[in-house]
Amino acid sequence: MKRIITLLMFVAAFTFSNEISAQKFPALDKSPADIAIYRTERGAPALIKTVYGRPMLKGRKLGSELAPYGKIWRTGANEATEVTFYKDATVGGKKLKAGTYVLHTIPGEKEWTVILNTNLNVWGAYQHDASKDVAKFTVPASSGDESLEAFSIAYAPAGGGVNLVLGWDKTRVAIPIKM
Repeated sequence: MKRIITLLMFVAAFTFSNEISAQKFPALDKSPADIAIYRTERGAPALIKTVYGRPMLKGRKLGSELAPYGKIWRTGANEATEVTFYKDATVGGKKLKAGTYVLHTIPGEKEWTVILNTNLNVWGAYQHDASKDVAKFTVPASSGDESLEAFSIAYAPAGGGVNLVLGWDKTRVAIPIKM
């Protein structure tokens, strides 16, 4: 009887372990998610966090095939980019309360329109609800020396504040923030 119970336990354990090892996981995302965090110094608490998807150029052109000029863009890939301010901030001259906002942009050749919106957890810009815009302003677009294959977001100290910098191909857009 002990042998039968031991055999049944072995069969059950083997079956269960095969089910776990047979689990299918999705392949890596073609536009992986990333996070950019702004801190005043290493180890200091985060002041701003941006969560975004990083699409790749893959031979395509910015402004026509990707992030078309004059059309609202999710400012990344997949889910809309979300920016969390851990303190009240002034962004592009607009005062914002601490909290999380969706970052949409309208790219242009010489300037970009920046939109911060309270409609969170949306995919792309397809669900953009202008009635939930809390800030909308324009910033100049410039050109960098280095071409970036992957859309990138970084923070750069600037004039008593910080710029949230968008970069893709040779395009650079700096969004001014004061805290």
